[in-house]
Amino acid sequence: MKAGRRVFAPTLGFTLAALVFAAVCVRLGLWQWQRGENRQAEWARYALGTAQVRDLGSGDVMQQPLFQRVRVSGALDGAHQFLLDNRSWQGRPGYEVLTPLARSAAATLLVDRGWVPFTGSRAQLPQVAVTAPASLTLSGRLALLPSPGLALGRAPPSGPWPKVTSFPDMGQLSAALGAQLPPRILLLDPDAPFGYQRDWTLPGLSPLRHFSYAIQWWSFALLALIVWGVTSRRPATAAP
Repeated sequence: MKAGRRVFAPTLGFTLAALVFAAVCVRLGLWQWQRGENRQAEWARYALGTAQVRDLGSGDVMQQPLFQRVRVSGALDGAHQFLLDNRSWQGRPGYEVLTPLARSAAATLLVDRGWVPFTGSRAQLPQVAVTAPASLTLSGRLALLPSPGLALGRAPPSGPWPKVTSFPDMGQLSAALGAQLPPRILLLDPDAPFGYQRDWTLPGLSPLRHFSYAIQWWSFALLALIVWGVTSRRPATAAP
């Protein structure tokens, strides 16, 4: 039995839907690819910053590259600390401890001293008192405050010291502390004193993961066009 002849006859509605879907997938793929390139640049800066420890002195932290390892002197202010909520380590809930480092002739710098475990009760905060010399030198890596990527889960500093906060911005921390803070913090080196659990990792997803997502989105776009082309072939209508 001879199969009937088929012709390419796409409908307008299905064509528009397929094109819109494909265009959205292509755009999402480009977005992921750009994120991968940005992340690749971040990781390159992270690796470059590891190679050398620079003495910050009284210089502005903004004059140093992001993720640069620096050596900085000052006095830790144990009376005015922040506990960053919703921070985990090896799947365990806890806080990261931000302690101001008062610097001579320079802006106060927040030092992330590491992670401490959740006590099991919000009413009982972990003990994060610090006894340090009036002047000391610490080393670490310049970084940005942790960010959730969404507005959900944010909470400004509240309560007595140490103040609990969740994904704050630097303006909120500056207002609570009563001092202008630079938009970067210092991730205390794992072998530096006066710290807690520190296992700093490269920022964000790997570039390869973003590139893989981009290829995935482009594959969806190609698949949509293939499905559109195959299903648009219809049996030819017999002539009267």
